[in-house]
Amino acid sequence: MSETLARGPAMKIQYRFDMEHSTRSYEVDVEREFDAKAERPQAPAWTQLSHHQCPNCPLTVKDCRYCPAAVDLAGVVTDFQELPATQSARVRVVTPERDYEKQTALEEGLRSLMGLIMASSACPILKQLKPNALNHLPFASQDDFIIRSAALYLLRQYFNYRSGRRPDWELQGLITLNQELQTLNEAFWGRVKEACAGDSNLKALLSFMDMSSSVSTSLETQLQRIEALLLDADHSPAINVPAGSSGLF
Repeated sequence: MSETLARGPAMKIQYRFDMEHSTRSYEVDVEREFDAKAERPQAPAWTQLSHHQCPNCPLTVKDCRYCPAAVDLAGVVTDFQELPATQSARVRVVTPERDYEKQTALEEGLRSLMGLIMASSACPILKQLKPNALNHLPFASQDDFIIRSAALYLLRQYFNYRSGRRPDWELQGLITLNQELQTLNEAFWGRVKEACAGDSNLKALLSFMDMSSSVSTSLETQLQRIEALLLDADHSPAINVPAGSSGLF
């Protein structure tokens, strides 16, 4: 079975789940477009915008009848709605740059796929994660998530600095974004749980929610834990820039 989430030429990432008695494949177009005015008679009821709409959602039913992220996830949720999270699968991910493969539980493979779909959706809140989707890392750990989120955010602040805008070196904006994501995730949980007899989708969403929650509630603790991995007091990779230097460029 193949579920295509793509329109037009763009960066595409393929997921393949090989299970004992079945195989399911998906292709995610990270640059896909969403038609807010389209009629979707086959879409499940839980994809309608008004169904457990996120309290921080800026969209209105008048302008967009369906939740963009829910519509994009509907095929995956339907395919795995009756399967247990612990079921083993060989998950293969093909990106334009490299391939990944791992024997793992459905929960981990689905967390990775669902995270990619949500981060590349037309949801006004989730679309702020688009840089993460464009640099997708399957099967990311908690440390991977923290390092990548902080690194991408700080790189954006550096570009703000270069452009004469005020940078946010304290990561307050990153914390605020993940607080918004936590609110969204809790409402989205209400959507998906009504469609699932099994727990694979639900546990995958919970894993994704836990990662966002860790940034909004304990970012400093997370960074302190990672600091030892990046800095060595005796052999620091930092460059001593002479006073009065104009910077990197």
